Amino acid sequence: MARQGTKLDQAIDDFLTYLRVERGVSPATILAYRGDLEDFASSRDSARDWAQGPDAAVRYLAARTRRGRPGDPGLAPTSLRRRAAAIKGFYRFAFGDGLIGVDVAAHLDLPRMPRLLPETLSVAEVERLMEAAGPEDATGPKLRDRALVELLYAAGLRVSEALGLDREDLSLEGEFVRVIGKGDKERLVPVGDVAIGVLGRWIDGPRADLMAAHHVDPVRGGPLFVGDHGRRWARQQAWAAVKRAAHAAGLADRVSPHTLRHSFATHLLEGGADLRIVQELLGHASISTTQLYTHLTGERIREVYARAHPRA
Repeated sequence: MARQGTKLDQAIDDFLTYLRVERGVSPATILAYRGDLEDFASSRDSARDWAQGPDAAVRYLAARTRRGRPGDPGLAPTSLRRRAAAIKGFYRFAFGDGLIGVDVAAHLDLPRMPRLLPETLSVAEVERLMEAAGPEDATGPKLRDRALVELLYAAGLRVSEALGLDREDLSLEGEFVRVIGKGDKERLVPVGDVAIGVLGRWIDGPRADLMAAHHVDPVRGGPLFVGDHGRRWARQQAWAAVKRAAHAAGLADRVSPHTLRHSFATHLLEGGADLRIVQELLGHASISTTQLYTHLTGERIREVYARAHPRA
C-alpha cells in the first residue's frame, strides 16, 4: 500500500494511461472517461475525500441525478450510467493498484437503464436512403456518399470503423473488409456485390483523383475514404453526408450512421441468420448485446401480423 496518498488528478492520469496502454481502449472512450472523471474531481470535497471510502463517489452521483432544479439540471440516464461506470472502473483500478485501501467499487451500483429498442429502417427505406445519397451512376462527392452508406449497411460497421479503413483493408475480389473494432479486435466481414461495385467505382474514380491531386501518403493504400483536401474523411463529414441523404429521402429525424448498423443486424435476423453469426459480424463482445435485436424483430413480426392478419 506504499502508493496510498496519491492525489486524485494523478490517480486519474494513471487510470487513463492504463486504459490506453494495457487495455487498448479507443481514444474516444478515453476522452469521455477523462471528462467524466475530471468532473468528479472538481466536485465539492472529492479531491480531499476520494480515497477514504465510497462517500465521495456516492455523494457526487447523487448530486448528478437531480434533474429539473434551476441551475442544476442533472444528467440524462444514459450519461449518468456512463459516468458511474467510469468512476467504478477508476476505483477498481485504484484499489487493485494500491492507491487506496478500501474497495470502493464494490459499494457502487450502476443505475439501471430502460431497455430501449434502436431505430431501424425497412428494406425499402434503406433503398430510398441509398438512392438519395447518390444514384448508382453518381460521380464525385455523391459517389463517395453512396459508397459510405452502402458500406455501413452492407457490413454493419460503426462509422468510426468505416472511416478508419485503409485501402488494403478492403478486398474487392474476395468481397470482404477487415475491421479493427473496439478493444483492437479484428474481424472479417463480407460485403455484398452491390456495395462492392459502388466502392470499386469510388476507389478507381474520384478517390484516385483526390489522392493524386493531394499526394496522399500511400501507406497501406491510403485511407479508403478521403475528403476533398486529400485527408482521411472526418467523422463530422461522414455524419453530414448521411444526414443529407436522410433529409433528401424524407427520413431526416430517424437516421444516423448507426441506424444503418441497427438495420443490418435486424434484417439479417429477420432473414433467418443465426444470432452468434450476427454477433461476430457486429463485433459484439457479449451475446447479450446482440440479443437486443431479437426483441426488435419480435416487435416487427407482431406489427406485420397485426396489419396483415384478417383476425388480428
